[in-house]
Amino acid sequence: MEQQTLTEHKGAPTSYGIYVLIWLALMALTAITAVVAGINLAAFTLVIALLIALVKSSLVVNVFMHVKYEDKIFKIFVAIAGGVLSVIFLLTFADVYFRR
Repeated sequence: MEQQTLTEHKGAPTSYGIYVLIWLALMALTAITAVVAGINLAAFTLVIALLIALVKSSLVVNVFMHVKYEDKIFKIFVAIAGGVLSVIFLLTFADVYFRR
């Protein structure tokens, strides 16, 4: 059995090119978020910003945190944590919406 260090993952990309591409994608998505914030899209502004944030966070979690290369049980626990966070966001937005 191969011994791996803490920074090595089986099947993880070894070239920096992937990391540079993901970084460029994150920078582009950040720019898009800034542009969308300046445009008056009414209620859709928040939805678009949250969708872009979801894409950005999934890129960071999967590539930079190497969740993409972890065991299935670890991915399940990450998905459960994301689901709980989504429910908390949904309940918070519902509370704010129905207060009016």
